[in-house]
Amino acid sequence: MDPVFTPLECLLPTGNLKICLLILNQPFSKGHFHHLWNRAVLRACADGGANRLYHITEGSHESFLPDYISGDFDSIMPEVKEYYTVKGCELIETPDQDLTDFTKCLQILQQKIEKNNLQGKHKLRVNTGLEGNWCGLIPIGSSCDCVTTTGLKWNLNRSILKFGTLVSTSNTYDESGVVTIETDKPLLWTMGIKDKGCT
Repeated sequence: MDPVFTPLECLLPTGNLKICLLILNQPFSKGHFHHLWNRAVLRACADGGANRLYHITEGSHESFLPDYISGDFDSIMPEVKEYYTVKGCELIETPDQDLTDFTKCLQILQQKIEKNNLQGKHKLRVNTGLEGNWCGLIPIGSSCDCVTTTGLKWNLNRSILKFGTLVSTSNTYDESGVVTIETDKPLLWTMGIKDKGCT
């Protein structure tokens, strides 16, 4: 029997799911940040995402040091870069202009966790009440040649996911509360999270 994962278990008081946290150069609130940070086994920033982390943790920077920051470093502010360098955070320069900082950061993340088995079939429980309305599947690094899902409004059936053709970034759930994903290569699962005050 395949194990069942609850992606938002990391936000539940009783949850023990371990995650990797990747902070992008996009606005975010403190709403679920502390829960996600505390449950993360690996924490990374993609270039200007380090600015976002630095500002949201003002007054307590030392408690929120990322494991690594990657990118071409055209967005990170010099004082933020200097601070994290002095504190011993790993800075990985990735000057390749053919890929986004997000994609390059994901590739490094994949290398850092490749000792774990990322492929195969997974079952996700998505009925905690914390899920937002959207979810998606994004290939990491290269195309996925055979992806099959259940539990989504627009399921995939042995589909190819590849940038420039099909990438499932704007999907949603059916009413089953369980999503299954079978893939031949690593995929990034993305999903919306309700704001803390929502019911």
